[in-house]
Amino acid sequence: MNAVTRRVVIGTAAVSMALSLAACGKAGDNGSGDAGGDGKTIGLLLPENKTTRYETFDRPIIEAKIKALCSDCEVKYNNAAQDTETQKKQFDALVTQGVKVIILDSVDYKATKSWVQQAEKKGVKVVAYDRLAEGPIAAYVSYDNEKIGRLQGEALVKALGDKAKDANVVMINGSPTDPNAPLFKKGAHSVLDTGVKKVVYEQDIPDWSPDEANKKMGAAIDSLGKTGFQGVYSANDGMAGGIITALNKQGVKVPVGGQDAELAGLQRILKGDQSFTIYKQIKPEAETTAEIAVRLLKGEKIDDLVPTKVTSLTGEFKDIPAKLYDAQIVTKENIASTIIADNVYKAADICTAEYKAACEAAGIK
Repeated sequence: MNAVTRRVVIGTAAVSMALSLAACGKAGDNGSGDAGGDGKTIGLLLPENKTTRYETFDRPIIEAKIKALCSDCEVKYNNAAQDTETQKKQFDALVTQGVKVIILDSVDYKATKSWVQQAEKKGVKVVAYDRLAEGPIAAYVSYDNEKIGRLQGEALVKALGDKAKDANVVMINGSPTDPNAPLFKKGAHSVLDTGVKKVVYEQDIPDWSPDEANKKMGAAIDSLGKTGFQGVYSANDGMAGGIITALNKQGVKVPVGGQDAELAGLQRILKGDQSFTIYKQIKPEAETTAEIAVRLLKGEKIDDLVPTKVTSLTGEFKDIPAKLYDAQIVTKENIASTIIADNVYKAADICTAEYKAACEAAGIK
């Protein structure tokens, strides 16, 4: 956590520097002559730092790609730390400062409608990243999230093996304010509702909190008994960690799945505590988003980057240009051919002293 906190502090300082640099006056380079406009700055707003991916991967990849495509562009970055009101202030500040393109990964997708509408009136283009925000979005880049849910369901059924049809399952779903969470849930249910005997306990977890997931898993064990369920669906790896802690405390050993291919999740998989995760290649998602933002800033077309059209979750906003990437199931057997082969983590990152024997058993060196 210290490293993440340090990055956030450094990021805050970088934003302050970016503001100072922007004030030095590169805004006129876009030829608009608009003193309130900024043709060289892209806003980047990420939702939280409990999930390690945002500060470790998404932010640095997006910033690096923007710099590679536009060497004199600045990125004004902020993380909302899972607070909607904080993110609204960050968004409004970017609009006030004249930033014309904002990459937004929303804390609460429903809350963004009025923000994005007001921004559009001022000529600001908003690119929804990873989560589809509500409003007149210029472009959306993410994954086929319902398909990810199906993959999670399929992986859990496979982990349950020939006992799946007689298995009761606990479902610990993601945050209700994240538009991806109901899609993961829908996809998972489409498999589990027929692939297992019954979903016997289900909870949505605010803010994707591992601590809250831990408490709910404890409550499930108290309610169902130690033998009242045979598997657990966890919407992501962070919560899976909390769930597995609760299971271990009660001496319960059942298959548990996750998502995001977090380092701790991969280590749990190698150790045998977690059955699988879902690997989403963050680099193509992040780099495509950066390229879209730079093109929008320069007034260039983005059609080739967004071949799909999507509708907002409320159904109000239609034909949003989108690019949706695929994901894949990762188990002990294919960590080497996916995560390590793609340089997400090196073997040395995963195979610390505690996990060395497990790595060798899985053929990871």
